[in-house]
Amino acid sequence: MLVCENVSKVFTSGFLSKITVKAVDDVSFTVREGEIISLVGQSGSGKTTLGRMILRLLPPTSGRILFYGRDIWKDIKKREELKDYWRQVHAIFQNPMGSFNPFYKIDRVLDQALELLEIEPKSEEGKELKAKALEAVDLNPDEILGKYPHQLSGGQLQRIMIARSWILKPKLLIADEAVSMLDVSTRGKIMEIFNEFRNKLGSSIIFISHDIGLSYFISDRLFIMYKGKIVERGTPQEVIDNPKEDYTRLLIESVPTIYRRWEDFEEV
Repeated sequence: MLVCENVSKVFTSGFLSKITVKAVDDVSFTVREGEIISLVGQSGSGKTTLGRMILRLLPPTSGRILFYGRDIWKDIKKREELKDYWRQVHAIFQNPMGSFNPFYKIDRVLDQALELLEIEPKSEEGKELKAKALEAVDLNPDEILGKYPHQLSGGQLQRIMIARSWILKPKLLIADEAVSMLDVSTRGKIMEIFNEFRNKLGSSIIFISHDIGLSYFISDRLFIMYKGKIVERGTPQEVIDNPKEDYTRLLIESVPTIYRRWEDFEEV
């Protein structure tokens, strides 16, 4: 589905003396249909910059990003082609409050998703889709629709953004630190919803996180990023049980308990 080939992003600052920072450095990886992968690393590792390039929000300095064989920066240029790409590749960001305009009711973000599909939000079809999307993320439409963002919790707002994605049924969902600001119980529920996206809608997911513990449980493959490079890759079991890089070991040690083997409980 998605192929990143030798993708790099260099930022330049300064007027007289140029300072260059290589945020993403020659990164290559693939995402298969129906697969959940995780890009894991601390702040500044380049994972969010890579996600923004895949979302076609930030152009790469070099390399190619292919979506079903099409170079998203060279082959997708017309407005309608861009709209179609953003129907298929969608994102959920870290701060749910930042995704809402405080002067509009939350219905607006759902209506915008319907408009991307060329469905009239006030039509019976539009109303039914909004209700089903909210129910899919365990929200009661009667309690949610018509509210302003400040009237809802962070967990509810994040689930509304997931409901927006449910309406679009994207081929690829990019979740950029989508649960890091939420409490543990809400975080677990949203991780379950992500899994349902894969199982019920067939969506692939790129889960961007600094939390290797969460990534271990949700992912089919892990990619560890450090200073713009992918320094380690493999199945969660391979990466956690046999880390090859000191940086990976540091990430693992930063999590109190990533998992417990079943045999640990056999004698209890």
